[in-house]
Amino acid sequence: MVNSMEVHVALVRNTHERVVSAPPEAWGDLMAALGGDRDRLWPNPEWMPLRLDRPLSVGADGGHGPIRYRVSEYEPGHRVRFEFGRRTGLGGFHEFTVEPRPDGSSVLRHHIEASPRGSTLLMWPLVIRPIHDALIEDLFDNAEHAATGQRPPARPWSPWVRLLRRVARPRARACPVPEAARLARTAFEKTDHAGAFSVGLRPGISTDPREWADAVFRDPPRWVLSLLLLREALVGLVGIERGGRTAFDTVASRPGEVLLGTDSGHLDFRASVLVEEDSGTVTLSTVVRLNNRRGRLYWAVVRRLHPFVVRAMLRRAADRLAERARTARIGARAQG
Repeated sequence: MVNSMEVHVALVRNTHERVVSAPPEAWGDLMAALGGDRDRLWPNPEWMPLRLDRPLSVGADGGHGPIRYRVSEYEPGHRVRFEFGRRTGLGGFHEFTVEPRPDGSSVLRHHIEASPRGSTLLMWPLVIRPIHDALIEDLFDNAEHAATGQRPPARPWSPWVRLLRRVARPRARACPVPEAARLARTAFEKTDHAGAFSVGLRPGISTDPREWADAVFRDPPRWVLSLLLLREALVGLVGIERGGRTAFDTVASRPGEVLLGTDSGHLDFRASVLVEEDSGTVTLSTVVRLNNRRGRLYWAVVRRLHPFVVRAMLRRAADRLAERARTARIGARAQG
């Protein structure tokens, strides 16, 4: 395995290599699926997915996250070259190649040759290169396993890479309550508040809405848990019922959606977790029905914090489920 990097003025060269005990013929189908639904090489769900607008071929356009590129050259089973998009901040290309060895094995290589522009001159050594190096080594692990059936030893990410991933993780975005969230939309005849936030569904992560609901409500961020405990301590002083452990019980479910919530004297609320595989999103919707003036006063205070709390819970759930998938894969690799 080789990992080299050279910088000449504004030219960056970065190369990763790995010798894999598989003949070159083993790479045809694996390479052809790159960027598609049956991609076995790209490391999902740990990284932003690689998506192309068509099967791998010259002219296919796509990328992963903010890094955009198009296929400029393709030799099935041997080489694919991607040219960086103009807005990426890199002028040049990256490519995967497979070379045969006399002993029947293959050399799998990934190479970047590009000129950083603007802020990318600084971002390359500090952010892009360490993230890229970790991603490519994870991809090579997948390639070795897919081609040989052998699971290579796990390579942990560096502390710097873990920090960068935490800072750059996708944010939960506000959105209307989806039409597909039927349990949320029909929860009450009259609704005083309805809102939703969504995150992307990373390939390889759980699509079970119950698992998402447990990750959201049973394992919240510490500061959210502190707020909930403070809420439990204070609401009794103003005559509002404490939520207790039943506050997030399951009320109803259907394929792709689970509804949680509780009814109280001051307000009734429901939280829907909707997993839509077609659109690749997970949406947490909240609907509230206020029962009296005490509920209106309570909600006037809580609604200010509600968006921050929901975003944090949904983002943590996405991180936890992705990490769970990665841990399971590493464990299986160690046993193999």
